[in-house]
Amino acid sequence: MSSPAAALLKKLDTGPRGPIVLMFYDGYELKARAKLGERLFHDARCAARAVWRRLKGKQVNTGFYAAFIALCDGLRQLGCDVRINDFGAARARPGYPIGLAGYPDVLDRADLPNPVIFGPGDPGYPDTAGVWAAQDKVKFVIQPSDWFVDYYRPFCGDKMLRCPVGIDVAQLADTSGSSKSIDVLIYDKIRWHQDVLVPAVRGRLIEKLEAEGKTYRVLEYGKHTQQMFFAALEGSRSMAFLCEHETQGLACEEAMAMNIPIFAWEEERLVDPRQLPFAAPDLKVSSVPYFDETCGATFKVDQLENAFDAFWSKLPSYKPRAYVTANLSPESTALVYLKAYASIAKG
Repeated sequence: MSSPAAALLKKLDTGPRGPIVLMFYDGYELKARAKLGERLFHDARCAARAVWRRLKGKQVNTGFYAAFIALCDGLRQLGCDVRINDFGAARARPGYPIGLAGYPDVLDRADLPNPVIFGPGDPGYPDTAGVWAAQDKVKFVIQPSDWFVDYYRPFCGDKMLRCPVGIDVAQLADTSGSSKSIDVLIYDKIRWHQDVLVPAVRGRLIEKLEAEGKTYRVLEYGKHTQQMFFAALEGSRSMAFLCEHETQGLACEEAMAMNIPIFAWEEERLVDPRQLPFAAPDLKVSSVPYFDETCGATFKVDQLENAFDAFWSKLPSYKPRAYVTANLSPESTALVYLKAYASIAKG
């Protein structure tokens, strides 16, 4: 256990497995329900959904759930006794902090008097999030990157906190030495104006690759399992990440952790029409908020061909796994959360 974590853990109640951290998650994979009957019913529905999506070759878990599980794992690595959806423990400690994560329903489902840290998850659009965050019991609202913290700050003020999701490189093999048959794995996560942007970005990139005789494979977001994604990465020399903007980008970071250089589309403009009404005019967004020149290269679509040539010429020099190890370890990111959690614990 790191010495900073040891000092923080002393402020928490201690259970059989260590200092207690109470976490609540509500989403497609797990429901926060206090009553046993409701919990069993929804557990069965979540399990059926997972089976159906697996049979259809679709992603089983959402990014919010992946982030939540990564946070819980990181907290356990720090020595915490993480308890998930334990209403009894929270009600027995009304002044003890709780973490809420997942989709906005968790705000109602875990409406307890305890002081709250929200995140990882979706607290709603900034106007409604700001009303909820104004409550005295809400101490922190977490988002995973600087630009998304800036997006919410005008509504939630100083309660905003940046806390990225940890990526455990120990669970992801370094594939740089694997046999490669795919030059570029194209990960298409274009979500808006697809009739225009898919041909303009993905289509233009494919034209470039075909003109040069390079091999490629396309994976579309939501239409593959995690196992399919990792298998495709193992056989790929690089990955093109095509997404308008990301609050963190776990799939991209998993590829980086497997030492796959990234060619990322980044226009730095907010596109989501539901988010635009709440954004400051000068908000600068990113598709790869955790990234530097050791990880690969970014491009704007009007510079695609020249940018790709420069990226490809430097391919052997990129070391994205080292960047992830240095900046996104589960222990270091969980420590950010633990510091906030312990700061509102009495004692």
